[in-house]
Amino acid sequence: MLTHLLTTTCMLYFVCPSHQVCVDVPSETQAVLGLSMKLTCIDCMKREEVKTRTRVDWYFMPNETSGRIHIYKYREGTPIELDSRLKGRLLWNGSQDLQDLSLRIQNVSFDDSGFYTCEVHREFVFDYFTPTAATIKNISLTVMEKAREDLAALYSEIMMYVLLVCLTLWLLVEMVYCYRKISKSDEQAQDTATNYLAIPSVQKDSTAAPVTE
Repeated sequence: MLTHLLTTTCMLYFVCPSHQVCVDVPSETQAVLGLSMKLTCIDCMKREEVKTRTRVDWYFMPNETSGRIHIYKYREGTPIELDSRLKGRLLWNGSQDLQDLSLRIQNVSFDDSGFYTCEVHREFVFDYFTPTAATIKNISLTVMEKAREDLAALYSEIMMYVLLVCLTLWLLVEMVYCYRKISKSDEQAQDTATNYLAIPSVQKDSTAAPVTE
Protein backbone atom coordinates (compact mmCIF):
# COMPACT_ATOMS: atom_id res chain seq x y z
CA MET A 1 0.00 0.00 0.00
CA LEU A 2 1.29 3.40 -0.94
CA THR A 3 1.74 6.29 1.48
CA HIS A 4 2.07 10.23 0.49
CA LEU A 5 4.50 9.71 -1.93
CA LEU A 6 5.63 12.72 -0.29
CA THR A 7 4.78 11.87 2.61
CA THR A 8 5.02 13.38 5.59
CA THR A 9 8.33 15.12 5.52
CA CYS A 10 8.07 18.45 3.85
CA MET A 11 11.73 19.40 3.63
CA LEU A 12 13.82 17.29 1.28
CA TYR A 13 17.59 17.24 1.17
CA PHE A 14 19.63 15.59 -1.59
CA VAL A 15 22.98 14.96 0.04
CA CYS A 16 25.92 15.71 -2.23
CA PRO A 17 29.65 15.68 -1.47
CA SER A 18 29.89 19.49 -1.39
CA HIS A 19 26.46 20.91 -0.54
CA GLN A 20 22.78 20.28 0.15
CA VAL A 21 19.93 21.28 -2.12
CA CYS A 22 16.89 22.93 -0.56
CA VAL A 23 13.47 22.07 -1.95
CA ASP A 24 10.56 24.39 -1.21
CA VAL A 25 7.35 22.40 -0.73
CA PRO A 26 3.97 23.41 0.71
CA SER A 27 2.81 22.44 4.16
CA GLU A 28 0.20 19.83 4.95
CA THR A 29 -3.16 21.44 5.69
CA GLN A 30 -4.92 18.59 7.51
CA ALA A 31 -4.15 17.30 11.00
CA VAL A 32 -5.57 14.37 12.97
CA LEU A 33 -6.97 14.87 16.44
CA GLY A 34 -4.52 13.82 19.16
CA LEU A 35 -1.53 13.39 16.86
CA SER A 36 1.33 15.74 16.02
CA MET A 37 1.33 18.05 13.01
CA LYS A 38 4.22 19.75 11.22
CA LEU A 39 3.58 23.26 9.98
CA THR A 40 6.11 23.48 7.18
CA CYS A 41 7.86 26.76 6.41
CA ILE A 42 10.69 26.55 3.87
CA ASP A 43 12.75 29.56 2.81
CA CYS A 44 15.58 28.45 0.54
CA MET A 45 18.72 30.56 0.32
CA LYS A 46 20.31 30.57 -3.13
CA ARG A 47 23.83 31.19 -1.86
CA GLU A 48 24.78 29.26 1.25
CA GLU A 49 28.15 30.95 1.60
CA VAL A 50 26.51 34.33 2.34
CA LYS A 51 26.25 35.07 6.06
CA THR A 52 22.77 35.96 7.28
CA ARG A 53 20.98 36.96 10.46
CA THR A 54 17.61 35.22 10.47
CA ARG A 55 14.52 36.15 12.44
CA VAL A 56 11.39 34.00 12.40
CA ASP A 57 7.90 34.74 13.73
CA TRP A 58 4.95 32.36 13.83
CA TYR A 59 1.38 33.66 14.21
CA PHE A 60 -1.98 31.97 14.74
CA MET A 61 -5.44 33.29 13.84
CA PRO A 62 -8.42 31.10 14.90
CA ASN A 63 -10.73 32.58 12.23
CA GLU A 64 -10.86 35.33 9.66
CA THR A 65 -12.48 37.85 12.00
CA SER A 66 -10.17 37.40 15.01
CA GLY A 67 -6.81 39.04 15.50
CA ARG A 68 -3.65 37.02 15.05
CA ILE A 69 -1.67 35.75 18.04
CA HIS A 70 2.12 35.67 18.21
CA ILE A 71 2.84 32.07 19.24
CA TYR A 72 6.52 31.46 18.48
CA LYS A 73 9.72 33.26 17.50
CA TYR A 74 13.33 32.53 16.64
CA ARG A 75 16.01 35.00 17.68
CA GLU A 76 19.79 34.72 17.41
CA GLY A 77 19.88 30.95 17.34
CA THR A 78 17.26 30.47 20.07
CA PRO A 79 13.67 29.28 19.46
CA ILE A 80 11.25 30.85 21.96
CA GLU A 81 7.69 29.69 22.72
CA LEU A 82 5.32 32.53 23.61
CA ASP A 83 2.21 32.63 25.79
CA SER A 84 -0.84 31.38 23.86
CA ARG A 85 -3.42 28.62 23.88
CA LEU A 86 -0.80 26.48 22.13
CA LYS A 87 1.92 26.95 24.72
CA GLY A 88 3.47 23.70 25.91
CA ARG A 89 2.62 21.89 22.65
CA LEU A 90 4.87 23.71 20.19
CA LEU A 91 8.27 22.40 19.14
CA TRP A 92 10.85 23.98 16.85
CA ASN A 93 11.28 21.69 13.82
CA GLY A 94 13.74 23.72 11.76
CA SER A 95 17.09 22.77 10.27
CA GLN A 96 20.54 23.92 11.33
CA ASP A 97 21.08 25.93 8.15
CA LEU A 98 17.78 27.79 8.79
CA GLN A 99 16.27 26.96 5.42
CA ASP A 100 13.65 24.81 7.11
CA LEU A 101 11.88 26.99 9.69
CA SER A 102 9.02 24.67 10.50
CA LEU A 103 7.02 24.27 13.69
CA ARG A 104 5.42 21.13 15.13
CA ILE A 105 2.19 21.01 17.12
CA GLN A 106 1.93 18.16 19.62
CA ASN A 107 -1.38 16.56 20.64
CA VAL A 108 -3.50 18.45 18.12
CA SER A 109 -6.97 19.58 19.25
CA PHE A 110 -9.98 20.92 17.34
CA ASP A 111 -9.18 24.41 18.66
CA ASP A 112 -5.93 24.32 16.66
CA SER A 113 -7.86 24.72 13.40
CA GLY A 114 -7.28 28.11 11.84
CA PHE A 115 -4.73 30.17 9.95
CA TYR A 116 -1.00 30.08 10.64
CA THR A 117 1.57 32.52 9.31
CA CYS A 118 5.33 32.05 9.12
CA GLU A 119 7.27 35.30 8.63
CA VAL A 120 10.98 35.02 7.84
CA HIS A 121 13.25 38.06 7.89
CA ARG A 122 16.83 37.74 6.73
CA GLU A 123 19.62 40.28 6.91
CA PHE A 124 22.46 39.43 4.54
CA VAL A 125 25.90 40.44 5.76
CA PHE A 126 28.29 41.76 3.11
CA ASP A 127 31.41 43.90 3.44
CA TYR A 128 29.80 47.27 2.76
CA PHE A 129 26.03 46.82 3.02
CA THR A 130 23.40 44.58 4.63
CA PRO A 131 20.35 44.04 2.40
CA THR A 132 17.24 42.43 3.88
CA ALA A 133 14.60 40.05 2.55
CA ALA A 134 11.24 38.91 3.93
CA THR A 135 9.18 35.80 3.20
CA ILE A 136 5.62 35.10 4.37
CA LYS A 137 4.03 31.64 4.27
CA ASN A 138 0.32 31.17 5.09
CA ILE A 139 -1.15 27.82 6.16
CA SER A 140 -4.85 27.05 6.59
CA LEU A 141 -5.11 24.10 9.00
CA THR A 142 -8.11 21.82 9.45
CA VAL A 143 -8.24 19.27 12.28
CA MET A 144 -10.11 16.01 11.62
CA GLU A 145 -11.18 13.30 14.02
CA LYS A 146 -9.79 10.52 11.84
CA ALA A 147 -7.30 10.41 8.99
CA ARG A 148 -8.73 10.23 5.50
CA GLU A 149 -7.80 7.45 3.14
CA ASP A 150 -5.23 8.39 0.56
CA LEU A 151 -7.21 8.08 -2.69
CA ALA A 152 -4.13 7.32 -4.76
CA ALA A 153 -3.14 4.54 -2.37
CA LEU A 154 -6.71 3.23 -2.32
CA TYR A 155 -6.93 3.12 -6.12
CA SER A 156 -3.54 1.43 -6.34
CA GLU A 157 -4.60 -1.21 -3.85
CA ILE A 158 -7.85 -1.84 -5.75
CA MET A 159 -5.97 -2.16 -9.04
CA MET A 160 -3.55 -4.59 -7.41
CA TYR A 161 -6.42 -6.82 -6.25
CA VAL A 162 -8.10 -6.64 -9.69
CA LEU A 163 -4.81 -7.64 -11.33
CA LEU A 164 -4.39 -10.56 -8.94
CA VAL A 165 -7.95 -11.76 -9.66
CA CYS A 166 -7.37 -11.52 -13.43
CA LEU A 167 -4.10 -13.43 -13.18
CA THR A 168 -5.76 -16.11 -11.04
CA LEU A 169 -8.61 -16.54 -13.55
CA TRP A 170 -6.13 -16.70 -16.43
CA LEU A 171 -4.13 -19.40 -14.66
CA LEU A 172 -7.31 -21.37 -13.99
CA VAL A 173 -8.30 -21.17 -17.66
CA GLU A 174 -4.82 -22.31 -18.71
CA MET A 175 -4.91 -25.21 -16.25
CA VAL A 176 -8.34 -26.34 -17.49
CA TYR A 177 -7.21 -26.08 -21.12
CA CYS A 178 -4.05 -28.09 -20.45
CA TYR A 179 -5.97 -30.68 -18.45
CA ARG A 180 -8.51 -31.15 -21.23
CA LYS A 181 -5.77 -31.39 -23.84
CA ILE A 182 -3.89 -34.00 -21.85
CA SER A 183 -7.11 -35.92 -21.13
CA LYS A 184 -8.01 -35.93 -24.82
CA SER A 185 -4.57 -37.23 -25.74
CA ASP A 186 -4.86 -39.97 -23.15
CA GLU A 187 -8.32 -40.93 -24.44
CA GLN A 188 -7.03 -41.11 -28.03
CA ALA A 189 -4.10 -43.25 -26.96
CA GLN A 190 -6.41 -45.51 -24.95
CA ASP A 191 -8.85 -45.83 -27.86
CA THR A 192 -5.98 -46.73 -30.19
CA ALA A 193 -4.76 -49.38 -27.78
CA THR A 194 -8.29 -50.74 -27.29
CA ASN A 195 -8.92 -50.95 -31.03
CA TYR A 196 -5.62 -52.72 -31.55
CA LEU A 197 -6.42 -55.27 -28.86
CA ALA A 198 -9.84 -55.87 -30.42
CA ILE A 199 -8.34 -56.93 -33.78
CA PRO A 200 -8.24 -60.77 -34.17
CA SER A 201 -4.83 -62.35 -33.98
CA VAL A 202 -5.12 -63.69 -37.56
CA GLN A 203 -5.50 -60.19 -38.91
CA LYS A 204 -2.61 -59.07 -36.79
CA ASP A 205 -0.44 -61.82 -38.32
CA SER A 206 -1.57 -60.95 -41.84
CA THR A 207 -0.70 -57.37 -41.39
CA ALA A 208 2.76 -58.28 -40.24
CA ALA A 209 5.47 -57.91 -42.87
CA PRO A 210 6.64 -61.14 -44.51
CA VAL A 211 9.97 -62.45 -43.47
CA THR A 212 12.35 -63.18 -46.35
CA GLU A 213 15.07 -65.81 -46.20
